[in-house]
Amino acid sequence: MMSTLPSLGFAGIGLMGLPMCRRLLAAGYPLTVWNRHPAKCASLVEAGARQVATPAELCRHADVVMLCLADTSVVREVVFGVAGVVEGAKKGQLLVDFSSLEPTATREMASELVSKTGMGWLDAPVSGGVVGAEAGSLAIMVGGDAANLERVKPVLLSLGQRVTHMGAVGAGQVTKACNQMIVACNALVIAEVVALAERSGVDASLIAEALAGGFADSKPLQILGPQMADSRFEPVKWHVRTLLKDLDTAVKFSREQGSATPISGLAAQLMRLHGSQGFLEKDPATLVQLYREPGSGA
Repeated sequence: MMSTLPSLGFAGIGLMGLPMCRRLLAAGYPLTVWNRHPAKCASLVEAGARQVATPAELCRHADVVMLCLADTSVVREVVFGVAGVVEGAKKGQLLVDFSSLEPTATREMASELVSKTGMGWLDAPVSGGVVGAEAGSLAIMVGGDAANLERVKPVLLSLGQRVTHMGAVGAGQVTKACNQMIVACNALVIAEVVALAERSGVDASLIAEALAGGFADSKPLQILGPQMADSRFEPVKWHVRTLLKDLDTAVKFSREQGSATPISGLAAQLMRLHGSQGFLEKDPATLVQLYREPGSGA
């Protein structure tokens, strides 16, 4: 059975990449991994993965190379930099990018990679966080050629409960930007709500329960509401800097398209303010601190 499975390469063993790789190994896929900090690959090597020293080497061992990296500049470096994917890529191979990037840059990089090497590109950003990555319940939104998606759909279904083809290359990134606009704005309003309830003498820890199933209910409310009310900011499951980066991407892209996004623009500035106060590497549950009295709820 294993011989029929495509061999996979994976670059970016971080908060999301590590549990995603564990699921791929558990599903029986031959897996080769690379990370800028090699020590992060240790547990995957123990579980049966092969480790290589450069992104280019991933192409030597893999039919499909997957990326889960921090931002557009890092993806560009891993793909087109020294010893990057472009140096090992061959026609017929496929790159699947789970990172959240700028849609315009994604289209440009995909075009450059296929013209130089013949390697196809799917942008496949995910939503669901570390919990979704661990459970294999991610929502995966894909841009690229439909035939390429069919080739890797079984792989993606090892990682997510829903795989949706959104259109041509870049469409997945546009969809993820829309996702992050909703998530970030929601998180900021939940922070306002929790702080208002606290200041009014209402038990903020009951807000999520009270609103469950109603029109205001959402996954962010059920997850962030209790965390904010209880000031549970550890362990960090995702980062303020990630939301800020994605909001900036969304606002920049909206300008390029001539589309108005005033609420997301304000959310980006509030997120930047929060980050500047020492919270960039903290969990977004800390957003409630923007609205609390100084020194309260810490």
